[in-house]
Amino acid sequence: MKPKSKKPSLDAVTSINEDGSRFIIHPADVKGQFTRWRRISALFLIGIYILLPWIPINGYPAIFLDVLNRRFHLFGITLAAQDMWLLFFFVSGLAFLLFFITAFLGRVWCGWACPQTIFLEHVFRRVERWIEGDAPKRKALDNAPFDGVKLFKRGLKHGLFLLLASAIAHIFLSYFISIPQLWQWMTTSPLEHWGAFVFVFVATGLMYVNFAFFREQLCIVICPYGRLQSALIDDDTYNVAYDFERGNPPGPVKDESAGDCIGCRRCIQVCPTGIDIRHGLQLECIGCSACMDACDEIMDKVKRPRGLIRYASDRNLQGFKTRWIRPRTILYTALLFMGIGVAGFAFTSVEQASATATRMPGSPFYVTDTHIRNQYQIRLINKDTGNLSFSAAVQASGLEVPVQTSGFEENLVLTPMEERNATFVVQVPRETFIGPFPLQIVIEAEPGGMEIIREVEFLGPDPALLRKATP
Repeated sequence: MKPKSKKPSLDAVTSINEDGSRFIIHPADVKGQFTRWRRISALFLIGIYILLPWIPINGYPAIFLDVLNRRFHLFGITLAAQDMWLLFFFVSGLAFLLFFITAFLGRVWCGWACPQTIFLEHVFRRVERWIEGDAPKRKALDNAPFDGVKLFKRGLKHGLFLLLASAIAHIFLSYFISIPQLWQWMTTSPLEHWGAFVFVFVATGLMYVNFAFFREQLCIVICPYGRLQSALIDDDTYNVAYDFERGNPPGPVKDESAGDCIGCRRCIQVCPTGIDIRHGLQLECIGCSACMDACDEIMDKVKRPRGLIRYASDRNLQGFKTRWIRPRTILYTALLFMGIGVAGFAFTSVEQASATATRMPGSPFYVTDTHIRNQYQIRLINKDTGNLSFSAAVQASGLEVPVQTSGFEENLVLTPMEERNATFVVQVPRETFIGPFPLQIVIEAEPGGMEIIREVEFLGPDPALLRKATP
């Protein structure tokens, strides 16, 4: 018996035609356990995308990025513009999570959770298959003359594509202006809210071009993740893999010297990026598992074991046990939990209100016959869902200086999400002033007993000159 080759002997697969033009990919439909679970997962994620702007938490949508008022509501936590530093921990936490998942399961994100894959494979291509049929019929329609049937099918398809792209764009806009306001804007003239109209128009156009024409090129040409995977994975990472030892060399079913692969090319026909997984892991592979279901279906028909294409690591394919605990996964796990811990502490430390104290524009201080006066502007923000009452006082720690204040004779009451500026005046008698000194402005918010302390500097003239000028 002829020994099996460890390397595939296969024709190269390319997404470019001989004349340099793009080869249009029409992946065939496939059924199987992985396709079924991917579809369930996609429907679940699409449902989350649609429902998040509708789900109220503490009086606001679960995710509401109110850019106009500089308020950002995330699952009951309200952030002001001053809290945007927290986004660093949120974004870095997502990056660590992606590193962690990729080290174990390769590009499972791309195939199972990426919005590009979800909308393209489970929405737009489903519509395309419903109107134009499976891959052979779509290819035949491409080559058919532009008659009435082709015009009707293409017109219907692209009309639905535009509607779907518009719906996705409007839902995306609702994350920034809320559903009631979005509906109000949709039922009025575009000229009244031309900025939002232009945004939706451009977003719809971009998504339509992407999902109708550009498609897999976004993953292959633009997305950097495929290029990063070589730095994030190793021989123990699970990927969609072809078993070279078992499958090669490909040959007819009755050829006893051939491997289990019968060369049917079914795995290529269902691949959304048009690659041949039998060449090994490639940049274009998005880990969607379509080739796994397709191959399992063929193996069932020829009465051979499933799993010729399966989730496996390189070490596993070589007959060794996959090492789950290794330096890479230990590092990524440590970074992930460190990121979760820091992000959790940062987000739980968000207060119900925020305040800043800055010196008023103009002269840094004012001198009268009896006092030296400094003026500060206090910016108050109520981030709570109820009214808050603010009061202010000063502390001059370590100094016996009689300090007088004005501007907060009565508490300031702010309604939810209200933002207000208040003038706070601090003055000291001339005869007690001995030079600039640090000052603490203590702002209290009730109910809740929240205390905000802001350090400022009390300024004045040179004390020696001040004494000379005193009558």
